[in-house]
Amino acid sequence: MSNFDLIIGLHSICAALKNPSRQVIRLLLTEDGKEELRKRFDLRKVDFELVSTHKLQEEAKKLFQNKGLEYQRVPSGALLCAESLPEYEVRELYDLAKKGNLKILCLDQITDVHNGAAILRTASFYGIDVVILPGKKSFGTTPTYFRIASGAHEYLKLVMVGNLSKTLTKLKELNTHVIGLSEHAEESLDLGAIPSNKNLALVLGKEETGISNAVMRVLDEKLSIQSQGSIKSLNVSVAAAISMEKCFGI
Repeated sequence: MSNFDLIIGLHSICAALKNPSRQVIRLLLTEDGKEELRKRFDLRKVDFELVSTHKLQEEAKKLFQNKGLEYQRVPSGALLCAESLPEYEVRELYDLAKKGNLKILCLDQITDVHNGAAILRTASFYGIDVVILPGKKSFGTTPTYFRIASGAHEYLKLVMVGNLSKTLTKLKELNTHVIGLSEHAEESLDLGAIPSNKNLALVLGKEETGISNAVMRVLDEKLSIQSQGSIKSLNVSVAAAISMEKCFGI
């Protein structure tokens, strides 16, 4: 058993249990965890193991080890082990792009799991259709990721690509306008100039270095967030939320 997710956090567990594409392997609950989860989900619909707090943590250690992860204490008296969701294929992304009006978020070399998960939670809030992630330089779907994403993983289409700049170039051929968040952008973004039938892709880069040079070269426009005070930069997850409001907000 290797292709499975360890999901912690009651919101994330509940979202996974409600996802018909998820196959539950094990659901471990303490008495307190059962009482909290049943407020959000009908536990009669799933088999679960009622265990002591000590037993939950001991079983968690084994599952973390099987997954090749460093053990962390499981919160809220609940742990879900479920089969991983199938990956969304690049060709499916292109098929969607041909239909138009697609909202796309691209994360370029964002490897911090806390930032990545927070961004995806915001992406789900704004109804992003597809999130594109580079296959090698990205954060993983660890238990911490699931806890912070708060169920967003179950609602988003995630596409892993080997070459982000190549993927964006293809999307541009399919009527997609590509915007990148850059602190060096001089002109303000004019969304009114973008045809309403076009797909819109927003690219966010790594907090320390920004968008990679290869991806920067394929951008149609750059978006900057102007500081109004003494602090000149933002955490990337905060910047992502502001950018999504500008690009995809109502």
